[in-house]
Amino acid sequence: MRPKRTWSQRRRLSDPIEEHSAFDDTESTIALAGHPIHAMLITYPIALAFLTLFADGMFWWTGDAFWPRMAVWTAGIAFVMGVLAGIAGTVELLIVPGIRIRAPSWTHFILACTLLSVLGVNWGFRLPDPQAAVLPVGILISALGVGLTTVTGWHGGKLVFDYQIGTQRDHGS
Repeated sequence: MRPKRTWSQRRRLSDPIEEHSAFDDTESTIALAGHPIHAMLITYPIALAFLTLFADGMFWWTGDAFWPRMAVWTAGIAFVMGVLAGIAGTVELLIVPGIRIRAPSWTHFILACTLLSVLGVNWGFRLPDPQAAVLPVGILISALGVGLTTVTGWHGGKLVFDYQIGTQRDHGS
């Protein structure tokens, strides 16, 4: 049964999510020496998604066959590292109650799954013939991947900086 509240307590609006006991439990549990694994792994697919678009642009500009070969590698490694980072992030999302309870965490999760799909399509599209895949479809898929990377990364950064998701409360001092 809920405790009785005074008139002034009832008039004050409150967020039921903030009042939840697990709201402040946001520290990363999937970590190596206190460093969240998701945060360490995610830098690779971000950089490689941008490099894939860069390689496509360089092929368009120079016509050198090196750039589509590089784009196949960057797209493939971006996808594989994205999957690894996604596994770590999904485990965090499901295990840590303070992360799971927030709606922005789920927005980031859905965007990240969509981004992984685009990165996988980008890689798979290039495998049979890297040079023929670049123009026009490959560069468009790469641009979509960069756009989704930007939006997904912004949402992930917002979780860290606004909600302190994955940060340590006590830094060992």
